[in-house]
Amino acid sequence: MNSLFGRIAAGAVARLSLLVDLLALVLATVGATLLSGHELSGGLTTFAVLAMGTWLVTAMALRQYDPWAGDRSALDDGAMTSILVLAVTTVLAVMGLLLPAAGLPNVAVFLLVLWPAALVLRSTLFRNMSPRSAPIDDVIVVGTGPLSRATVDHLRKRGRQEVLGVVRFSNEHPAKTPRAPVLGVATALDEVLRSVPCAEVYFSSTNPAHAEEIQAGIKVCERFGVPFATPAIAYRLDRAQPLLTHGINDGYVHYQSVQAKPVEMAFKRLFDIVSSGVALWLLAPMLVGVAVLVRLTSRGPLLFRQTRVGLHGRPFKMLKFRTMVENAEELKAKLAAQNEMDGPVFKMKKDPRITPIGRILRKFSIDELPQLINVLRGDMSVVGPRPPVPNEVAKYEPWQRRRLSVRPGLTCIWQVSGRNEISFEQWMYMDLQYIDTWSFTKDISLIMKTFPVVLTGRGAS
Repeated sequence: MNSLFGRIAAGAVARLSLLVDLLALVLATVGATLLSGHELSGGLTTFAVLAMGTWLVTAMALRQYDPWAGDRSALDDGAMTSILVLAVTTVLAVMGLLLPAAGLPNVAVFLLVLWPAALVLRSTLFRNMSPRSAPIDDVIVVGTGPLSRATVDHLRKRGRQEVLGVVRFSNEHPAKTPRAPVLGVATALDEVLRSVPCAEVYFSSTNPAHAEEIQAGIKVCERFGVPFATPAIAYRLDRAQPLLTHGINDGYVHYQSVQAKPVEMAFKRLFDIVSSGVALWLLAPMLVGVAVLVRLTSRGPLLFRQTRVGLHGRPFKMLKFRTMVENAEELKAKLAAQNEMDGPVFKMKKDPRITPIGRILRKFSIDELPQLINVLRGDMSVVGPRPPVPNEVAKYEPWQRRRLSVRPGLTCIWQVSGRNEISFEQWMYMDLQYIDTWSFTKDISLIMKTFPVVLTGRGAS
């Protein structure tokens, strides 16, 4: 089977499993309603929407569709699925009490239809396909000793992470490498992380002689906002917090600099999916009209696809309506001396590269609307630091790279605080303030503050 179809795209198994589960939930709702002797009604539609929302939020909180879920035992997997089914059944029971005439399915019948179907789908579909999924994240292993070699072999066997290479400790011989390219020396880990974007760093040594370099490496990861893992040994931490407090099945304790809030993160991703999908549907006529105007008023492609730096430094193609002349990137070098922003960012209030219609689109942020597709894909979020371009990131100070530790967004504190009227350093501090104090309610507050800023065009250029 593997030789015939090869590897499945990264994350595709989880998305397919979620899609099938939600479809099974809808079909079970319809089937249980008919078996209960009721006709399909509007109340059933309301329950189906609430049920899918409950399933998605609970699943994200439990990390049911996490890339690492395939490592769970069959018993744990069954327990997780059962919790999801019971959560949805609870919603049905509550709705049945509040709306007895809504024509909802019998709770017992619904449970007997959905529960076995969900367990069978989970055990046959996801668990069998998961080992064939392509790696989700890129990682770096620090150390070239026995533990490092075992770690590299283990990660490759699991297939969930791609080992980009190893970083050797200063007292390790360069020739003793664990089946992976050597990227540098641990004392220069900051330079490695600048040049090689990765989602996590594994410090693979328990040798006391390496403790000082591991401690220094931890500080680098904290400063950069890069998650890291250490063997079960205590190290001094300034900001990072352990993701789990009990034993980890890969032999490492994993840390990240962003506070873990799984329930709120579930609501955030659900909000991203629903809001971007609904917005694209409602704004479709306007998007078509803008597309026609862009096409008729200047030469060049309709959409501007630009490489931006996303979560943990991973590049992606950000979409915008084209607002500049066709050779704008070539002209940028000639205008560098007229940059009106400090730091590595280039901004001009009267940029000659902007087309007449483009100036209007930029003033009211209409050119940014195609990024709703990026949000739907998962490249971006509705709220988060704006995604920078690679040449800007190359000039970041180490502390500024921590803004890459969260998913970039359409709006953040910078957008509602003056945008181009703010210095680059203030901008960076605002983004780090958002990261350190993030909450879902704060996201909603920032979205509410964004609307008047966009409608008035304040701070845009």
